[in-house]
Amino acid sequence: MTDEIRAFLLAALTEMKYDVEDVDDDTVFGPAGLDVDSLGLAELAVRVEDRFGVAFDDDEAEMLAMMTLGEFCHAVAQRIQPASAL
Repeated sequence: MTDEIRAFLLAALTEMKYDVEDVDDDTVFGPAGLDVDSLGLAELAVRVEDRFGVAFDDDEAEMLAMMTLGEFCHAVAQRIQPASAL
């Protein structure tokens, strides 16, 4: 599942005009990595919510800037697992 999430994130970031050429699981979304601004993070969160049926509250959305791509994939996968177990 994380491979599917990763592919979706990279495609979404590309559509949003971010350069993902050298991005790996250790790349952060914030200024030290992709440099995705708060509006971009909000858009990315909405895209993920729509695609995978998960939700992030406002506090979590702000924490995205400090997460790596791998951490975010794992967080989304964890939210999907309980829903699919029902």
